[in-house]
This record gives sequence, C-alpha cells and structure tokens, in this order.
Amino acid sequence: MAAFRFPSAGFSVPRPAAFGADPGGERMARIRRSPHFRDGVFQNPGGTARTRPSGSATEFAKIYFNKEARARRAPEGTVPVHATTLADLARPPATGLRLTWMGHSSVLAEIDGQRVLFDPVWGERCSPFPFAGPKRLHPVPLPLAALGRVDVVVISHDHYDHLDMPTIKALAGTDTVFAVPLGVGAHLEHWGVPAGRLRELDWHESTRVGGLTLTATPARHFCGRGLRNTQHTLWASWVVAGEEHRVYHSGDTGYFDGFREIGAAHGPFDATMIQLGAYAEFWPDIHMTPEEGVRAHLDLQGGAPHGALLPIHWGTFNLAPHAWAEPGEWTEDAAGEVGQAVAFPQPGEPFEPAGKLPVEPWWRAVSAPIAHPWRRPRVVEGVAGTSKGDLDLAGG
Repeated sequence: MAAFRFPSAGFSVPRPAAFGADPGGERMARIRRSPHFRDGVFQNPGGTARTRPSGSATEFAKIYFNKEARARRAPEGTVPVHATTLADLARPPATGLRLTWMGHSSVLAEIDGQRVLFDPVWGERCSPFPFAGPKRLHPVPLPLAALGRVDVVVISHDHYDHLDMPTIKALAGTDTVFAVPLGVGAHLEHWGVPAGRLRELDWHESTRVGGLTLTATPARHFCGRGLRNTQHTLWASWVVAGEEHRVYHSGDTGYFDGFREIGAAHGPFDATMIQLGAYAEFWPDIHMTPEEGVRAHLDLQGGAPHGALLPIHWGTFNLAPHAWAEPGEWTEDAAGEVGQAVAFPQPGEPFEPAGKLPVEPWWRAVSAPIAHPWRRPRVVEGVAGTSKGDLDLAGG
C-alpha cells in the first residue's frame, strides 16, 4: 500500500489499494500521444461534459435526502434473483449468442463459442471501503468461481461500480484476458494482473481474442478512483464481434451523436447493453435516461428497431434520486412507443436475443408505487381531467 502525503500537514497516510495506481512510464507516454488527450486530460467527444452535479447543491440535497423519495430509491421487498443460473449456463446457447445480466452493468455474453464478461462487480459495495458506500440491493446470482471459463473480461472505465478490486483480484488468478481503455491497465497491474494478459486500447482501436474482435469505441463520461481525479484513464463503450454475432456495451455515457457513427462503422447489433439508470437532471451529460437509452439503441441500429436491448446500470445499487423501479417502467414505455424489443431478465436469468425474450416486469412485485411523469397526457375515456400518467403506478 502506497502513501499519500499532505504537504501542509507534513504527514503521510496509507493510500487504499482499491484506489489503484496512476499510469506512468510508457503507459503515460502512450496516453500523451492519444488524439483524445489534450491539456493534460482525456477529452469527451464533442467537447467537455459536466462531470460534477450542476445546479444548486441545496436543491440536490433537498431531493436526495427527502424521506419519501429515499424510500422509493430501494425495493420494498426482496429482489428476485434467477434460481437456476448455474444449470442454465451449463448448456450451450442454441443460437450462438446468450446474455446473462448479473446486475448493474455486469453481463456475461456467450458469443460464437467465446465467453465475455463485461464490467464484473461481485463486491458487496461499490466503494473503496468495505464498510461504506452504496450497498448491493440484491445478491450476485452465483459465485464468481462458479461462473466457469471466461475468455475475456471487458472493463468500460475505472469507477467503483464498474471496476471492483476484489473481483479483479479473483479473476487475476485465472487465464482470462483483460480488455480495458487506455490507462486502466495501471490499476489492474497494481492488483496482480500480468501485463501480458492486458489489451489496453484507445478509442477506435481493436484487439483479437480467440475468434472475437473487440473494439473500444467513444463514450461521454469521465474517470477517477482516488482523492484526485487526474483524468489520466480513458472511458469507453465496446463492440464485440464474432463470426456470426455482434454486441455492444455502452459502459457509462451521456447521449451523444457518436452512437450513429458507431452503428454505421460496427453495426447493426444482435443485442445492445445500454446504460439507462442512475440518471438525474443534475448530471445530464454523463448518464442517459431510458428515453435517451432507447434513442441510442436506435442510432446504433441505423435508426430503426432491430435486435434486443438489454437495460443495464439499474436495479442493483442506489446511485441517483430517481425511484428504484423507474428505469424499468420508463424503458418499457419508451421502447414500446417505437416498437423496439427489450429484454427484462431478473438478475442471473440467461436469454438468447434471437429467442424468446424475458419481458415480465418483475420489479413491480417489490416496488413502491411510482408516478410516470414521462408519459404524455392521455384522457381516459369517461374520466375528465385525468391521464394515463396520473392513474398508472408501478407497484400500485
């Protein structure tokens, strides 16, 4: 464990291992050569995005700590977790592509005979400390060791809810390859991943693992794990293409025009995994609402409904002011309006995008009633002055 020195105080304190390590040497030289690194930091596509909450801190605190609102940010009952994940994964996918959402942004993709694990977080909290920080709202569907062979682990960026030190340390003892954005490899090496098993990519760079091509593509977000946010590690979305299938994982991102460019270069996709939870009006540049997430999926597919959309970055950790069940409800409405197929698996429930999708709104059984302010007013026949948005409550 390294140490932080506070010059004004004249003493050092231990630096938690979970903070990772800053890039140095040839890695830092490569970062400085990146066309996306300017003025000492990585830049977002289209210019700088606001990475800190905007607006009044008082207003944010009023919303975030409101007693009634806080209650709605967590389930009222036990979140259902798929009971037969291990047995289901023992059978190969009939269509050659199967996705298993493990919660939040962690997804196992079995694609053309290879197994890809996106943003694996098996820890109890997304935090550098085991005693503080957002705690899981449901258990992981199965132990990491029971997952079996993983050919490649893909990391989108170095925030704690996407890059979990205990999980990485466990996977470091296997033969898996790690595909990460530029600079993130410093953390993994610090935690015991051999340099020879790292594929560290800038945007638009690709690597081959087995029969798969993995390409780091742009995203609109930011990075940082320690007390200082140096912006020396990149964030990315990812395209994974096999011989027959291709998928897209958004990581964390705000909505931007680049989705159309990614789709034109790499799509269409059999499935997309799109971040559409933990959004708020206070940080509109770096996370998407469900409506924006559906729009991003359509952009990636050339503008028309195609493939399956798997919502990620919701349901597992309480990270924003919105109601816990709101991403599910809003996504169902937004996708329904444009005719886009969406998969709503319970955590741990495998599904094949070309097969029957899980569409049951499972969250309603354990959700407090929530409003639907995004719904367009529609007068209910025979009831004056009402709308569907007024009457229909999730969990009601």
